[in-house]
Amino acid sequence: MNETMLDAVPSATPTSATPTPATPATVTAAVMVIGDEILSGRTKDKNIGWIAEYLTTMGIDLREVRVVPDIEEEIVAALNALRARYTYVFTTGGIGPTHDDITADAVAKAFGVPLDLDERAVALLAERMGRENLNAARLRMARIPRGAALVENPVSKAPGFWIGNVIVMAGIPAVMQGMLEGVAPKLATGVKLLSDTVRADLKEGDIGTELGQLAKAHPDVMFGSYPFNDENGVPNANLVIRSRDPEKLAAAKVALVKMLAEVRAGLAGAAGQ
Repeated sequence: MNETMLDAVPSATPTSATPTPATPATVTAAVMVIGDEILSGRTKDKNIGWIAEYLTTMGIDLREVRVVPDIEEEIVAALNALRARYTYVFTTGGIGPTHDDITADAVAKAFGVPLDLDERAVALLAERMGRENLNAARLRMARIPRGAALVENPVSKAPGFWIGNVIVMAGIPAVMQGMLEGVAPKLATGVKLLSDTVRADLKEGDIGTELGQLAKAHPDVMFGSYPFNDENGVPNANLVIRSRDPEKLAAAKVALVKMLAEVRAGLAGAAGQ
């Protein structure tokens, strides 16, 4: 990676982009989507699901998503709340060239640092557009909070940035994905969440009570029920179990399969009476 990117981050200052230490077992994250266009429905978000899946495969738990308007004080308040609660905060949107792209302003304010015209970012923009074409609007994309590392943009060069435990990315899906893939090797990761799926061949209402009892009996395993209509149009459910412990996951699956068999047998017996 270019020396103007994450490798050049200072390691001792509070506003540096050094990854926040995390427990070995669990690393958490939040996503903050910034933009009036999302809240109005004019633009449909295509980033949240992709980020969630990507982080999960890395061993990072996405715990919260917030969508905030292009209002500086609301961005600052949400960011300060999230960065105090989670290992990482990933933001999308609001780092373009227009007047309402105020994410950099809000992040600088949240961290209490100046917002500078960053020569590293200027050089990247000039490389793509030519320095003679860097008007005031385009130079807005080179404003970076002091002390932040740049996050490489492999698509259009205009960088994101990483300050503290906050990683600021573009809202355009292809650009955001390239940025997240670029920072991924530097993220702390926890023990990956394992999962297994069992088809119930029962309606959710048939097993709701029993599923709750299993969840209490296996506190280190998460149980989820996802209803669907099967190939015959009959209501059914996929039961998904998740745990970081493979042995506990396996034990929960045995108990789940046993419970489903008992419920089916009970329903069959009642129908035959």
